[in-house]
Amino acid sequence: MRREPEARRDRILVVDDEPSARTGLEKLLASEGYRVWTAEDGESALVLVDEIAPDIVVTDLKMPGMDGLALLERIRARNPALPVIVVTAFGDVSSAVAAMRRGAADYLTKPIDLDALLLGVERALEHNHLLAEAEHLRRQVQERNDEGLQGLTGASPAMLSVYRTVRQIASSRATVLVTGESGTGKGEIARAIHALSPRVKEPFVTLQCASLAESLLESELFGHEKGAFTGAEKRRIGRFEQAHGGTLFLDEVGEIPLPTQVKLLRVLQERTFERVGGNDPIKVDVRVIAATNRKLEEDVKNGLFREDLYYRLHVIHIEMPPLRARSGDVVLLANSFLRRFARENGKSVHSLSDGARLRILAHAWPGNVRELENAIERAVVMSHGEALLEDDLPGNVSSASPALGIRIPGSTMAEVEKHVIMTTLTAMEGSTKKTAEALGISVRTVQYRLAQYGHIGSPDDN
Repeated sequence: MRREPEARRDRILVVDDEPSARTGLEKLLASEGYRVWTAEDGESALVLVDEIAPDIVVTDLKMPGMDGLALLERIRARNPALPVIVVTAFGDVSSAVAAMRRGAADYLTKPIDLDALLLGVERALEHNHLLAEAEHLRRQVQERNDEGLQGLTGASPAMLSVYRTVRQIASSRATVLVTGESGTGKGEIARAIHALSPRVKEPFVTLQCASLAESLLESELFGHEKGAFTGAEKRRIGRFEQAHGGTLFLDEVGEIPLPTQVKLLRVLQERTFERVGGNDPIKVDVRVIAATNRKLEEDVKNGLFREDLYYRLHVIHIEMPPLRARSGDVVLLANSFLRRFARENGKSVHSLSDGARLRILAHAWPGNVRELENAIERAVVMSHGEALLEDDLPGNVSSASPALGIRIPGSTMAEVEKHVIMTTLTAMEGSTKKTAEALGISVRTVQYRLAQYGHIGSPDDN
């Protein structure tokens, strides 16, 4: 595997077990200005998909081990929007049809018509650029309505405070520490900071620090030289080099062992490091965003985390609020997930029934946004009509009694509903229109309920 840095920013990954085929495609695409990586098998390709986030994958169909169709399925599971062009033997129509049914952007037959390949690549990239632009416009509308930021959804005071901080600090190069419970969206906030920063066109690289042993973690961060340790058969660049010019997101940074913390501190201070087994200093320009659900202050006191590293990471601090503290956001998020999963699964469901909405509001959501997302995905898949019903929800949600809800006072559905409407109305600064949109109900229903509650106020939503 090797990279040919060229003028264009579009990144293409070529996968083929035949060296001559890989080299030929690499040279052709590089000559057209694309940045090209190559992989000799499916497993190596999946590693590169995670490392370099290619804009398109061109893969041979017949390969030992994981073939092109299996690779296509694995890629689609990780990133459904990543276009994959499959190359198959001439006349193998059944394989081509199977590839298209599984989501391939295009297929080509061998021997490859080079003009057809370039045309297919350009079409796939143009399609993705159009999708990205449409998503960008959707987000602009959402943000103009104070419903979210860079794909994040929420209009509660707690989230509006987070958005203000993100907008203020995005243009700087300061290190950011994002804290909060698991499932609150710390990774999404990191991506939002990168997307709003001057580094947006450069790589956004992620490393899950808790999933690696200490020896592997150091190699992942800083890379290694050939022969640095048993199994190091070739030089490999680490995440810091991959993120040069862009942003490195260190998730679960509190799990990094103390010896590796020392080396991480040096990079943050001096912006230089050496690969494992190497002596040559490598200088990088990387913005670091770290996240943790641990109490790092307590870890510092207990000698589990270096105090000097903590303060290096803690230049800017963003605390992600748990879902139970985001009044008015639960239904807004549920509706957003419902639309997404209905689209992805080809379902006709487009709204929450009253029963489903109240059960969602009554649940405490200890797993935060991630738990809500998973619950809505499951419910959409299980749904049969145009409205998501109470029985479509997972058992632990649909069987919950509102009286047990941590956030919702009262023991009847009417009391739950009143609390939710009044809390959301406060979060929306008295706007019945925004309250209705957040809860997925009509403005007339909100105004009718407010009249029932004896709430005196103007229906004007300026």
